[in-house]
Amino acid sequence: MLKLTTPKTPHPHHKQPLIGLAVAGGGPLGAIYELGALRALDEAIDGLSLHQLGVYVGVSSGSILTAALANQITTAKMSRIFMSSADAEFKFQPEQFLKPAFGEYLNRAKALPSVIYDLLAESIRHPERILHLESLEGISRLIPTGIFDNESIDRLLADVLSAQNRTNDFRSLETSLRVVAVDLETGQAVRFGEPGYDDVPISKAVQASAALPGLYPPVEIKERHYVDGALRRTLHASVALRQGVDLLFAINPLVPYDPAQRPGQKQKPSGNRLIKGGLPLVLSQTFRSLIQSRMQIGMTKYSTDFPKSGLVLIEPNRNDEQMFFTNVFSYASRKDLIEHAYQTTRTELLNASASLDALLNQYGLALNHTVLSTPQTFTESLAAEPVFKTTMGAQLAQSLSDLEAMLEKTG
Repeated sequence: MLKLTTPKTPHPHHKQPLIGLAVAGGGPLGAIYELGALRALDEAIDGLSLHQLGVYVGVSSGSILTAALANQITTAKMSRIFMSSADAEFKFQPEQFLKPAFGEYLNRAKALPSVIYDLLAESIRHPERILHLESLEGISRLIPTGIFDNESIDRLLADVLSAQNRTNDFRSLETSLRVVAVDLETGQAVRFGEPGYDDVPISKAVQASAALPGLYPPVEIKERHYVDGALRRTLHASVALRQGVDLLFAINPLVPYDPAQRPGQKQKPSGNRLIKGGLPLVLSQTFRSLIQSRMQIGMTKYSTDFPKSGLVLIEPNRNDEQMFFTNVFSYASRKDLIEHAYQTTRTELLNASASLDALLNQYGLALNHTVLSTPQTFTESLAAEPVFKTTMGAQLAQSLSDLEAMLEKTG
């Protein structure tokens, strides 16, 4: 689903536009969808390079993508990493984000003696409360704050950003990057990368932004604890718009599932299917519904508060079963989903070409109708992009190229 917001006053052609990108959260599923959509967007718009924009804002899993783009890692390179391609620069497996948080379990276990002591003391003072639930309140101290270890997010991204010509320091970037998390003690959004919060490593800020309560423990930074930035707002597009962005591309992968929106079909009750999926699907639908409500409110405010800015929002269709029910931890599912997101986005861009052309032309951009009209798979789109080479490999390739040029001249 493609939504366009046209500025109330056309952008002056003599002024160089400031273009930004805001990417919302959505876990591994959302990240794969976003990557497919980003790849389609990157190659479909002439004059647009998603790894060379002026402003980036990332939330939760979306912050992984924006941190990479801000370091000029192309969508093709990221795609190879996320899809575990043989020619990827780094090896990536989603399972590494599902390792138990043994450190958190151990810390909770250390509290066991004091919890037992408090329960015994309480039962002696108030024996009538033994059979009441309130007597079990102290046991909650033994429940871990997160199931999985999220230190792997920090480690993986730190490795990726330690390569030559990249940085894990907000202050060393040639562009503006904001990673949004929520301060657990105050409940307020914190934008890492802003003055006062720019000395935190990018990888650590991303770890904090992706710390979804219940799944991952809160992340401690400077004696404060942070959790998933989507708890306040899913997209935080206003963070980019307040920096003076003229045109903002935004991607939100989380929309509630609604089979009633399937064109040409009668409404089908989906409650049974969601219930059969158990608690994860029920929580997912609930969370998506809350986020969508806030998204709609935010979109209305953006057009009012930032009348000079244009906005292109990409979301899945609400009847998209593949997006909602995919098991992203299966490699085959990841491959199918990224292909699905890529093709769906291409179709949406082409269908909205008339209004999209009018918007993009204001900023010196143009929709490439030839690219969008030519059938192409996601894998084929990567084939035309250069593959990763080590420093030695790159030097060897350059030497061979120079030798070939010399032979052509002498021949």
